[in-house]
Amino acid sequence: MPLTATVISGVQKCVLYETRARYFLVGSNNAQTKHRVLKIDRTEPRDLVIIDDKHVYSQKEVRELLGRLDLGNRTKIGQKGSSGLSRAVSAFGIVGFVRFLEGHYIILITKRRKMADIGGHSIYKIEDTNMIYIPNDSVRVPHPDEARYVRMFQNVDLSSNFYFSYSYDLSHSLQHNVTLLKVPYSPGEVDKLHNSSSKLESFDIFEDEGLPTQGLYMSALVYGLRNKPYAKYVWNSRLLEKIQDTVHPDWLMYIIHGFCGQSKLLIYGRPVYVTLIARRSSRFAGTRFLKRGANCEGDVANEVETEQIIHDASVMSLTAGSYSSYVQVRGSVPLYWSQDISTMMPKPPIRLDQADPYAHVAALHFDQMLQRFGSPIIILNLVKKREKRKHEKILSEELYPAVTNLNQFLPPEHCIEYIAWDMARYTKSKLCNVLDRLGLIAENVVKRTGFYINRADFHCHTLRPDERWGDLGGLVTAHGRLQTGVLRTNCVDCLDRTNTAQFMVGKCALAYQLYALGLTDKPKLQFDTDCVRLFEELYEDHGDTLSLQYGGSQLVHRVKTYRKIAPWTQHSKDIMQTLSRYYSNAFSDADRQDAINLFLQVYQPVESKPHLWELPTDFYLHHSNTMALPQERRSYTYWWSEGVLSHLPVPYDEVPCEKNKQKVAVKRVNQYDESTDMYTEFFKPYELTSFDDTFCIAMTNSARQFMPKSVGLDPSPFTVRKPEETGKSVLGNKSNKEETVLQRKTAASAPPPPSEEQISSSSEDDSEEDREDDATASQRSTPIKLAESGDNVRTQELPYQPARETYGLNLSALPSEENLLIYHRLPVSSFNADSIYEVLQPRVDKDSRDMFLQHIEAGQGLIGSLCKEDRLIYREYIKNRYM
Repeated sequence: MPLTATVISGVQKCVLYETRARYFLVGSNNAQTKHRVLKIDRTEPRDLVIIDDKHVYSQKEVRELLGRLDLGNRTKIGQKGSSGLSRAVSAFGIVGFVRFLEGHYIILITKRRKMADIGGHSIYKIEDTNMIYIPNDSVRVPHPDEARYVRMFQNVDLSSNFYFSYSYDLSHSLQHNVTLLKVPYSPGEVDKLHNSSSKLESFDIFEDEGLPTQGLYMSALVYGLRNKPYAKYVWNSRLLEKIQDTVHPDWLMYIIHGFCGQSKLLIYGRPVYVTLIARRSSRFAGTRFLKRGANCEGDVANEVETEQIIHDASVMSLTAGSYSSYVQVRGSVPLYWSQDISTMMPKPPIRLDQADPYAHVAALHFDQMLQRFGSPIIILNLVKKREKRKHEKILSEELYPAVTNLNQFLPPEHCIEYIAWDMARYTKSKLCNVLDRLGLIAENVVKRTGFYINRADFHCHTLRPDERWGDLGGLVTAHGRLQTGVLRTNCVDCLDRTNTAQFMVGKCALAYQLYALGLTDKPKLQFDTDCVRLFEELYEDHGDTLSLQYGGSQLVHRVKTYRKIAPWTQHSKDIMQTLSRYYSNAFSDADRQDAINLFLQVYQPVESKPHLWELPTDFYLHHSNTMALPQERRSYTYWWSEGVLSHLPVPYDEVPCEKNKQKVAVKRVNQYDESTDMYTEFFKPYELTSFDDTFCIAMTNSARQFMPKSVGLDPSPFTVRKPEETGKSVLGNKSNKEETVLQRKTAASAPPPPSEEQISSSSEDDSEEDREDDATASQRSTPIKLAESGDNVRTQELPYQPARETYGLNLSALPSEENLLIYHRLPVSSFNADSIYEVLQPRVDKDSRDMFLQHIEAGQGLIGSLCKEDRLIYREYIKNRYM
């Protein structure tokens, strides 16, 4: 298994200093031992002039530099203007640079929040940003429409679900980040790439200087990597275009938009992190009714790649730990279609905008998917089939012939699979269980695509074989398994039905992932368990977030709706969400669409062109080559890119081919360099921290919140719970989670429950018994006598309680008196008194104390004279070791 510790970015903290003529952006690593400086000119009214000297400063050198700048920029006595060097703002990274009709702005991240951790690599959410105008007031040429563009740009709330990481590539899947290291190189190619003056345009591969070269593979030598991001899922790539060729790559930080949540699953005390990452596409991005179908380049609306990562959190390493991931995709139907919103109604009519008899746009879309995911591509189409008046059915009637047309040119083993199921119709039927049917589809899909795991099969799979494990798809390697292919789910909006279907597929994949990691005895999970309830909460948060971004409201139909166990109060909430979605689509979607177009730089303001709010449509902004004559027409039969078909079922982006070899730049670093030290990065031993700061991951939820209050039940998260065991607060609103945790803590610290005799003799009125406080309950319980100081064992005046209530066991008989005497003779602890109230340290003899003092003195450099025996042992060691 190659080493996969991602190289940490050298710029994690920034301080912006300003003078009248320049901005100085000083970036440093977390330890503040290495600094870089960017010089930004403020005298240019329109152009962006940035100077990066590429020099790495120490802390002393950067202080001297700032001191000289402060001294050199002080004004003379009596002269007007600012004096010296002033500190403007502190930040955690650069989002980018943008210009409208005046000068450029710089957008800095001023607040962040840690949301997840993957093998020591932190994932942060942007909490706040600062947008600073660069040119000074003396050269500024004001424009009357500048303020309107600024307000429109700021309508994209960067503090709402934008994520970044200094050391983990969020635009790629975990499988891609790891398999990229397996690109083969000969020693001659390595030296050639190392000596070349090419820029780090794609990614860096770092090799350890102390290891010899073995064969063609550099994967055994790789210490870390910096990957070229996948542009489709990066939202600030256009904002960084003007500086990416002039500054060091450490300054470039790419952000994604979507969702990131992490929950902790406790399996008998063993922590397992369940991470859900959703990457929203930045191409053909927009709001619900304004972006439908696909553009002329094959990019579809509301395309989201969802990845679930399962890893054992007890090992904080990408190399030594166990990791598994599964990826699935949602997106609009890849056709030229839209909905007429001139007369706003709940369901505007669907229309096909262009005739596409050769499925050209669908071919472009599925070509992208074959390159990124490999084969098979499985389509799960959930739109309606039977309607009194054609609405959704129009899309199915057009999509199925398109897929059939593309499949006739593909080899049979790599054909696109098409599954059509009218989910809405079966939901109304009382004879069909929707989730059972989705479970069968999910089982079939996961078996076809497989999933990624970085570990070979465990010995427990041999001890407890499962018939479903043998016919699992994907690619089996010597180091684990690879996912080949992907499930693509869609309904009309890709919101409610799609999220439930993706949850069922993710639940099935989660069962296989836990089984592959050796955490369960069979790849099957049941509803109403703590594990599935935790996973359902995570997927509902994921669905709510994506629905707010695209549709303007939270989910209307949830998993509980399709299970038909939703409380009656949920119906009123569904009505409110429907009204909220309708209001958002009718009144605010147009402004949000303009803001997205401006943020993604799909539209760039120019004085000689109409303003963004003056355009009758943004069709030509998202269909860029519509007005241009095609230089080379794509073939209708060989509709895939060159080289894709020869490597299937493996994704073309992950194979060690010439395309990937030509993008690599190799750089040597020492293995003890700070940029690869994960321990220093995570625990920060060089600065004063607290536990709250170090372990401040904003966990979505934990399995502990869903466990029953009764301690006597099985603590396994895979045990099916009855509704009365879980409590109303767990099944109710999310706002009751904190109250549930508080009640559970109180119950854990409370005395044992009373016996049956005491309950029968208590008050007959159940309501009065429920109102009794903890003090009354403690008076009714049997007293417990703790051990006195000096006793070797702890005695309790407590009658024997059924073991089933306490431990979930049923003992056949009580222990005999002989066994009890043996038990009392055994010391419980080596301490004289060992309880929560008192601990007395054990007595230590004089020889042990003298030996301990000698160790302390040796650590302080006070080494005494060696005895004769020690000198003889040392001479024998020298003789055998060096002579």
